[in-house]
Amino acid sequence: MNSRSKGAAGEREVAGILRGYGYKARRGQQYCGSNGDADVVGLPGIHIEVKRREKLNIYEAVDQSKRDRKPDELPAVFHRKNHSSSGWLRCHLMNG
Repeated sequence: MNSRSKGAAGEREVAGILRGYGYKARRGQQYCGSNGDADVVGLPGIHIEVKRREKLNIYEAVDQSKRDRKPDELPAVFHRKNHSSSGWLRCHLMNG
């Protein structure tokens, strides 16, 4: 699986988890390509970046979420290693 399809699969997975909690979540770029949306949209007030890779520099991922968010959104990163049984980890900043 190439990194683009792996990323898309991760975004669909996170969106599905959030839908399970009752949110109308979907991939942010699924309809029109690069549109400036978060990787997953539908969680009000949260800018979600999804990272599915073996090694993640969490500081770079959080910086990306902070940089790309809208002014009224809090940054969040969801991460899962390949083939991990630990599930998704999430990191968010309360003060942005």
